[in-house]
Amino acid sequence: MASGFYNALSVRYYYRTLLSFCCHLLRENRLTKSSDDDIIYDRKDVTVIRTQNKTRDIVLTALFTALITAGAYIRIPVPVCPFTLQFLFTTLAGVFLGKNKGTAATAIYVVLGLAGLPVFTGGGGIGYVLQPTFGYLIGFIAGSYITGHIVHSGSLTTARLLAGCFAGLGIVYALGMVYYRMISVLWLKDPIGIGKLFLYCFVLAVPGDILLCILSAVLGKRLLPVLSLKEA
Repeated sequence: MASGFYNALSVRYYYRTLLSFCCHLLRENRLTKSSDDDIIYDRKDVTVIRTQNKTRDIVLTALFTALITAGAYIRIPVPVCPFTLQFLFTTLAGVFLGKNKGTAATAIYVVLGLAGLPVFTGGGGIGYVLQPTFGYLIGFIAGSYITGHIVHSGSLTTARLLAGCFAGLGIVYALGMVYYRMISVLWLKDPIGIGKLFLYCFVLAVPGDILLCILSAVLGKRLLPVLSLKEA
């Protein structure tokens, strides 16, 4: 119980510190974009513009890493199979940040967990790679990339957003189920049957994530034009 309390405090402290850092950088640089053709900066110097763009990218990447961390501890208590909001924020990372920065935000989250920070649903540490569900964390990284690639590869349409989100969902579950099966066979020495694997790791779990895909597409359609984060 003491360990759980410590982990909760550690995550809360990490999350609040990261958000405070992001807000501080945003205040210092006053980074605002009104449209693709009308960008407001403190100075017109090209070097300053590039520096501010890099700072903005760092802030947004760190912000989504913090959101993914928080999402791991937000559990939606639906019947049969409750789910967390990890998938929502890893998908939104791809939608809003694109394939490179979105992947970076998700990968940083996984690296922090493997380094020992209790940011995963079940804690943290390098030993987490032997957990059957670690494959879903790998899938989150790949899913962010695929989602960002599809969403930012053409005009912003609802169909493209949905395609990107559902493609990412497919990658997450494909890698998650393959890894689960592999660990159960090679490490746990207790192979899970294909039918049981499909039932518990896909059929019962996916309905909530389908809703999160739709929510991600809706948020992307409404907010991407306003935030001017669409990649060229």
